[in-house]
Amino acid sequence: MGEGVLRAVPGPGPGRDSKADEPLMRDLVGAALRRARLRQGRTLRDVADRAQVSLPYLSEIERGRKEPSSEVLAAVCRALGLQLVDLVGALHVDLTSKTTVTVSVTARAAATANWGQPRRDAGRRGGQATLTLLAA
Repeated sequence: MGEGVLRAVPGPGPGRDSKADEPLMRDLVGAALRRARLRQGRTLRDVADRAQVSLPYLSEIERGRKEPSSEVLAAVCRALGLQLVDLVGALHVDLTSKTTVTVSVTARAAATANWGQPRRDAGRRGGQATLTLLAA
């Protein structure tokens, strides 16, 4: 690495749209709730009735169109037999499995890291090596 110092640079790289890289919390929550419901073989109606929320509202939550209040979220989790920690754990897995870090190292320059999708030209070119790390 020569004289360079390895530093992580958080956020999107130059010219990248940060909104496109970061999923919305309501999308992640909705997807996790839907997966839990489908794994249990339950219908929207069954879970909505048990959680005491309307079926259309639960559908909107699962599709990421509505952000539920903490009370509604707790009711839906209870209806699914989940604890909040189960939902948060699922969200953690979803977020970390989609995060990549690209680290570039040259002989004379400091290393840099770009958070997000790996570069298309990843690999070894002209004295520069690029390494893509996937978060576990």
